[in-house]
Amino acid sequence: MLDLDRLRALHAIASHGSVSAAADVLHVTTSAVSQQVAKLERETGQKLLERNGRGVRLTDAAELLVGHADRILSLVEVAQADLEAHRGAVVGELALGAFPTSARGLVPPAIIRLRSEHPQLRVLLQEYDPLESVAMVTRGDLDLAVVQDWSNQPLVIPEGLRKGAICDDIADVALPADHPLADRESIELKELAGDPWISSTAGTVCSGWLTHTLRAIDSEPRIEHMAYEYATQLALVGAGLGASMLPRMGRCDVPPGVRVLSLRPLLTRRVYAIWREEAARRPGIRAVIDALRAVAPPPPPELTAED
Repeated sequence: MLDLDRLRALHAIASHGSVSAAADVLHVTTSAVSQQVAKLERETGQKLLERNGRGVRLTDAAELLVGHADRILSLVEVAQADLEAHRGAVVGELALGAFPTSARGLVPPAIIRLRSEHPQLRVLLQEYDPLESVAMVTRGDLDLAVVQDWSNQPLVIPEGLRKGAICDDIADVALPADHPLADRESIELKELAGDPWISSTAGTVCSGWLTHTLRAIDSEPRIEHMAYEYATQLALVGAGLGASMLPRMGRCDVPPGVRVLSLRPLLTRRVYAIWREEAARRPGIRAVIDALRAVAPPPPPELTAED
């Protein structure tokens, strides 16, 4: 009989490329992962890992076993979800990923609400960009993730995942207070064509979206500075180093020397949760989504007026 924990260890190595990465995901030591694989080799009578430079690679036997492990672990997840649904209790542990602004402004009050309403549910938060968390939910490293995309650049959601809307958000533009257009209440993005910009870190959803949005108005982006956190971006704007696109959910205290203007037409993003189809019946998944929706900010007046 194949041991599930040993299959998980091998599956994690296959998914993440190394024993150490698998240990990080499984929250165990590298030694524990190596021991699980060694026991699995004894169980199967097959060599599963081979040295490959400083790392390891899967043997043909391991590749065959990992293919079966995908299906086995998926069925185990379905069984667990069905049992939880049958019992109807919101219990257990749930790994939740969230992009930075939601991890700061949306998830904490949701967890507080869950602790009150479902004290036997333990939610473990990890902060990731949506491009990372989509892959992690797909692999099973996260049970649920809060992600975002923009109305003019949707996020690709792979087959096998479900999603549920949480809220909508609007982007404004932050300008240095001495910018020639800073005394306006609103502005069209094309009026800033050629200006220097401050962007999120390269490779993130927001960085790609800014580039896509500016090119859509025939403005090749002049991205001169990059910062992951919006507070840092605003500090750079206040220093007169460029403009920044700022979602309202991500807005912190606006420092001196910065003016925030609304955009015409509106640029909106959608915040939603994603989870695997196999886990859809878990009461904990539904409870977390309900809590996120309950604490989410109401629709901005501009969106309500458009409706």
